[in-house]
Amino acid sequence: MAQLIDGKAIAAEIRAHVKGGVADLQAQGQTVKLVSVLVGKPEAAEIYSQSQARCCAEVGIQFELQSLPETETLSEIKSAIEKLNRDPTVNGIMLNLPLPPGLNESEVQYYIDPYKDVEGVNPANIGFVFYGRPIIAPCTALSVLEILKHLGQTFEGRDVVIVGQGAIVGRPITLFLLQEMATVTACHEATRDLRRHTAQADVLIVAVGKPGLITGDMVKKGAVVIDIGINRIKEPGGETRIVGDVDFDSVNPVASVLTPVPGGVGPVTVSILLRNTVQAAREQLARRNR
Repeated sequence: MAQLIDGKAIAAEIRAHVKGGVADLQAQGQTVKLVSVLVGKPEAAEIYSQSQARCCAEVGIQFELQSLPETETLSEIKSAIEKLNRDPTVNGIMLNLPLPPGLNESEVQYYIDPYKDVEGVNPANIGFVFYGRPIIAPCTALSVLEILKHLGQTFEGRDVVIVGQGAIVGRPITLFLLQEMATVTACHEATRDLRRHTAQADVLIVAVGKPGLITGDMVKKGAVVIDIGINRIKEPGGETRIVGDVDFDSVNPVASVLTPVPGGVGPVTVSILLRNTVQAAREQLARRNR
């Protein structure tokens, strides 16, 4: 059976360092504040914002939830974000997804100041990933690297297959691992014979949003499998259960390491968000002191 990654334990270690970083900044007269923007009332985003509030309180980061009506126009959302951009007391801004129908998520993310973009989703930050020097890198991509490095995994020369090439998860991870000198195969919806690629991976990373996409017969014996997918499925009795993109029961006996869903990548990503907020506060303080 695979070694199951305890994402909560890794997240707790990150938060301990974040708490120290917050204290250091406070000693320099710099408070740290995160503003979470919620448009409408999507249930998953509301739950996530509550988690953000709890985690911020734990490490000493000030937290504010800014709720905007579902009827808010693109222009009104832009004005709200630009006001936060100009506010010197706000160090981090995150935009909860999904947005109401008719709103372009990428366009709204573009309005966030790259130095306050703690999720690393502004096109400027995504672009800097290509050059290996992002201002703030995407949280989920960083959480995958954090987990692999926590395991003591090295990447140079290893075959890494990344299934899913989304702009803020799959593609940044691909770029990060290329910079680590891994041999990376990027798979997507047009990939033919997915199994042929996944079955040769030393490290398999899956971020698609399709429950049970990867089964045990698609995984190399002893591979490290990182499951980023979060899917809600209904059981026959009507109850809802959260699962990943990896079929846990069939992959668990084959892989050497596996991240469970929930409890794997997710908790680490939230802690990376806090770490990025502290990094943003440091960057802003340094810019003011130049």
